[in-house]
Amino acid sequence: MLSVALVGGLHSDARRAAVDRLLATVPGSVALHHDLATAPETGTVARVVRDATGTLSTGDTPLVNDCACCALREDLVPELERLRDSGLTRLAVVELWDSVEPKAMAEVVAAAGLRLTAVITAVDPALVLPYLGNGDDLADAGLAAAATDRRTVADTWARQLEYAPVLAVLDSPEADDEDRALLAQLHPTAHRVPVEGDGLAAAAFAGFDVEAAAAAQHPACALLPQEADASGVATFVWRHHRPFHPARLYAALEDLTCAAARSRGRFWLADKPDTLLAWDAAGGALCVESAGPWLASLPDAAWEMVPPVRRAAAALDWHPEHGDRCQHLVFTSPGLDREGLAEVLGSCLLTDAEYAAGREAWQALASDFDTLLEV
Repeated sequence: MLSVALVGGLHSDARRAAVDRLLATVPGSVALHHDLATAPETGTVARVVRDATGTLSTGDTPLVNDCACCALREDLVPELERLRDSGLTRLAVVELWDSVEPKAMAEVVAAAGLRLTAVITAVDPALVLPYLGNGDDLADAGLAAAATDRRTVADTWARQLEYAPVLAVLDSPEADDEDRALLAQLHPTAHRVPVEGDGLAAAAFAGFDVEAAAAAQHPACALLPQEADASGVATFVWRHHRPFHPARLYAALEDLTCAAARSRGRFWLADKPDTLLAWDAAGGALCVESAGPWLASLPDAAWEMVPPVRRAAAALDWHPEHGDRCQHLVFTSPGLDREGLAEVLGSCLLTDAEYAAGREAWQALASDFDTLLEV
């Protein structure tokens, strides 16, 4: 039976090295790569299929809705089905193009009924911080997957890194202890395997659960990093049940966003007590989005429609008055100022007097978040 392993990441040299290693160590393996680089000029996406001996075939697929990533989705599944039906391929290694995020491709492969056994992000430890701090738009870097692509290098890299349960780590002579500590703290639950070692082949067949991976990234139940401090890199976890004052938090957003190389989590505002808000920052840019309702705001009957993992996560944060509403923000960076962050975050909470005024008074608080959230 054909197994499919996705290998992605913006670190192209590390990614190619990981794919080459799999082809060299897994008998019956074939790699597929769709090159999106020339799509805007040619109107097509170039496909290359190769094995350890060299190129087996090439082809082109036209853009779909002026979107190279859409063309990749349309072409990938038929190619994988062809390999499966031939019965000659044991492992199909899908080498994702630079800015393609593994979550979307994993869900496409799984939805097609193909056997997805691994999602791997290839990493050069020396490049983790430079990419995480790069706030340039993908379009400016020549890495946009569509004309409407508004992602940045930093937020794309962060998602590529944090979604994959396996990291193929290049033995980079430029990497130091700080680089390795940053990588470990950004994704502490990842299985890190050397690109050059024997563990990568085993990792390609370890198995992958698309639903579990999506749940692990959802703001309501994300597996966020824990407190850590090593080699000059620190992770600060800040939790509280009292709501934020919307105006004070909004005024502090720039300071909080720039305080760490990476920060993420969930939070709630006093004037929006039913809305779970997601915090996602990298490269000096912050994305705040509504992630749906807090479970405490739903009628009991609606709980049956909520995934068990979400109910379990809510139970861990349950407060007798506020339910699962909470502030849970995590900041990771070299040279992190924990005390300064705690002071700024604490100053954004409702004061004792504001808190005592109650929810009716909270609803009247002015908030620039309405514009930010396009309410």
